[in-house]
Amino acid sequence: MQAEAATIEPTDASELIRRAAALIFDVDGTLAETEELHRQAFNHAFVRHGLDWHWDRAVYKDLLRVTGGKERIRAYHGRRENASPLSDADIAELHRVKTAHYAGLIETGCCPLRPGVTDLLTAAKARGQRLAIATTTSHGNIDALLSQALGKRWAADFDAIVAGDDVRDKKPAPDVYLEVLARLKLEASDCVAIEDSANGMIAASRANIPVLITRSMFFRDDDFSAARVVLDDLSGLG
Repeated sequence: MQAEAATIEPTDASELIRRAAALIFDVDGTLAETEELHRQAFNHAFVRHGLDWHWDRAVYKDLLRVTGGKERIRAYHGRRENASPLSDADIAELHRVKTAHYAGLIETGCCPLRPGVTDLLTAAKARGQRLAIATTTSHGNIDALLSQALGKRWAADFDAIVAGDDVRDKKPAPDVYLEVLARLKLEASDCVAIEDSANGMIAASRANIPVLITRSMFFRDDDFSAARVVLDDLSGLG
């Protein structure tokens, strides 16, 4: 069942954003529609490794319920009957090849930030709001995307950048958000989490942070009833 977003007025979303001391962004699907490139990069790695795996969009959409790239590979392997053994080292190598290929795709400039993102970041900085990132993806993937979209010094604009490998448990566990709050030294109620998936919404909600959802390609049909605001994108919030 989808959340009913029709009752949300743009002014409500803007007010939620403006009143926050800090905006905490997810990355994949939220800042940019990166998941299709991730899917292509996984398939590239499988070919390189000699596996007869291919994740089409339907399979990948299902696998996105598992957070983390290595975890996703492990989960898929576990579902296959009579699968050849795949060690932790094999999984790590698959993920390394996948990550390198993803970075190469991003460097082509084929994945711009989603509508409204750049304007919101600029307006937030002008208002003196703090910016942070809470994501399950890796630091390398974050840097590949934002170096291309915002320039090589993008990280200077963010007071906290917490990735999946920085914490014990990935989303929907609240760990990345709790770590961001600790680094910012802010209360949860002083922040807004900007997410695109139910797992992300649950993670932020478990940390007691209000959530604004920007619907994305692979998660449009998630249940967002626990979010404060549900929008198609971030246009007009700057």
